[in-house]
Amino acid sequence: MQESDIEINVKGWVRTKRGSKNVAFIALNDGSTIHNLQLVVDLEKIPESALAHIHTGAALSVDGVLVPSAGSGQKVEMSVNRIEVLGTAHPDEYPLQPKKHSLEFLREKAHLRFRTNTFGAITRLRHAMTFAVHKFFNDKGFYNIHSPIITGSDAEGAGEMFHVTTMKLDAIPKTAEGRIDFKQDFFGKEANLTVSGQLEAELAALALSKVYTFGPTFRAENSNTSRHLAEFWMIEPEVAFFDINDDMDLAEEMLKYLINYALEHCADDLAFLSKRQEEEEKTKKAEERSMELIEKLKFVLDQPFERITYTEAIDILRDSKQNKKGKFQYPIDAWGADLQSEHERYLVEKHFKKPVILTDYPRDIKAFYMKQNDDGKTVRAMDVLFPGIGEIIGGSQREEVYDKLLSRIKEMDIPMESMWWYLETRKFGTVPHAGFGLGFERLMLFLTGMGNIRDVIPFPRTPFNLEF
Repeated sequence: MQESDIEINVKGWVRTKRGSKNVAFIALNDGSTIHNLQLVVDLEKIPESALAHIHTGAALSVDGVLVPSAGSGQKVEMSVNRIEVLGTAHPDEYPLQPKKHSLEFLREKAHLRFRTNTFGAITRLRHAMTFAVHKFFNDKGFYNIHSPIITGSDAEGAGEMFHVTTMKLDAIPKTAEGRIDFKQDFFGKEANLTVSGQLEAELAALALSKVYTFGPTFRAENSNTSRHLAEFWMIEPEVAFFDINDDMDLAEEMLKYLINYALEHCADDLAFLSKRQEEEEKTKKAEERSMELIEKLKFVLDQPFERITYTEAIDILRDSKQNKKGKFQYPIDAWGADLQSEHERYLVEKHFKKPVILTDYPRDIKAFYMKQNDDGKTVRAMDVLFPGIGEIIGGSQREEVYDKLLSRIKEMDIPMESMWWYLETRKFGTVPHAGFGLGFERLMLFLTGMGNIRDVIPFPRTPFNLEF
């Protein structure tokens, strides 16, 4: 880039300020990139007293010209003509001074953590992935459906839902039988925050053929792990005339598209996050370290996903050295066990050394809406398993036969009055159809190399954590 006499204006926040007798250097960042712009202030032109209120965190408006940089680390820098301090940040009060901060500390400062390199990179990557999801489905002829956040049904049959009410909690009305009188509530019936947009997406797919939802979902599990949130975002395509094999093909295609999009459009942020992960893990033993981030992403792109049945997976796990030596926290001894993250990661990272799609799970450990196989024991479910994450996608072919679906709803004691509309679609022009759910934050964990799901969503909601 050639030196220019054209004066430009930049605005942003100060990352660092340093100086010598004749010159001051200010690193400015406006959040659009991982890279700072170096401001070079000639102290003969701008007196040092004018810089007195400029500290890390301050907001500036700066006029100057771009010139080739004499120092390393950047191609250009700005020769400053004027500086205006838009907002001060006193060094004794501003908590994000230029030093290493723990992720736990930054969670307590979530109102400011966007300003760090790590969370700036994560936020830009999250935006890129949001855009890429919509682009992927739009380009394939899908329609985006806005499914409800407040619902009267339980899509998973799990019962771990947040209640929505306008009733005064210290004076909840009761019926003569002593039950809560929901007829006096806002909706006249029990209402909850949704755990999934899937059921409503199915209704739309049975008219529009190819649809997807992308919205917030809620689970009231009292789980304080690094992989669980009470509020998270789900991507849920639903496709008419699809079977389980079509469903797996779509899941693999979508994941590879998103990873490739990240590599093409977020190279600087991924490079930074890769170095960050390497720095975080340098004290670990070599065998405990993660695969280099960009290498891991390319590894997934280059591999066809391994597809095996749950039954085959159980045999592999039961016969593994890990299981025989008692190294699994949850030993595998019989068919029908609900696989844990440690089992999923063993299959991906140790046995196949590639992403794995498991199919044909036992019906007793899966949701009521999944297509039942002819063996009477399994359903046409499919889970996509990734290195470092375990399950990243869960999906299935849906049960389109009215009598079979009705039987499962009764079996699982799901209230009929909240499911009549879902059943009715199986009476009027039903077709085979399938879909899946991708937990957006699980995808973000994989793409960023972060170790805790609370660090890939701006404001995490977890048990006893409702700040910001």
